[in-house]
Amino acid sequence: MRAGWDDTSGKDGETDLAARSRALRGALTRYFQRRLPDANEVDDLVQEVFLRIVRRGDSQDLDRFEGYVFATAASVLKDRLRRRRVRMSAAHVSFEPDLHSQADVSPEQTVLAREALRSTTRAIMALPERTRTIFVLRRLEGLSHPEIARRLGLSLSAVEKHMQRAAKHLLSLGEENHDA
Repeated sequence: MRAGWDDTSGKDGETDLAARSRALRGALTRYFQRRLPDANEVDDLVQEVFLRIVRRGDSQDLDRFEGYVFATAASVLKDRLRRRRVRMSAAHVSFEPDLHSQADVSPEQTVLAREALRSTTRAIMALPERTRTIFVLRRLEGLSHPEIARRLGLSLSAVEKHMQRAAKHLLSLGEENHDA
């Protein structure tokens, strides 16, 4: 028997899982601490590992439970990093009521902002479909040019040309609005 493992062969599956989980909790915590800059997330990720194992069921049948736990931990970590990247959470600014309050926004500013949004939306919708798709993937989804090229099956230069076309189109509309 491995060190740190309790002999729980006489107990039911839930008790066995609880004992196995307690034995690995410290090692799993250290695993996440070494890989994450934010220690506040470690407990949540450890909990997510055990939640996935419980959802899987039949964990007492696993011959290599420890290996399964750390494979699950790697999957949880990848999912977390993928979600953060897609949501670009590092670029988020936390809401501060004192700084972000709307009390200083006049009705005129609100109307002007809404009109600017409508105008920009119309300009984006006026782009050719492929150019619009590439623009949205780059500017709104945050994908890189190589990622867009792979996703759409295009060359990198084609993606760059579509982005240039979109930029020229949007800039020309901005110049028209300033001239008016």
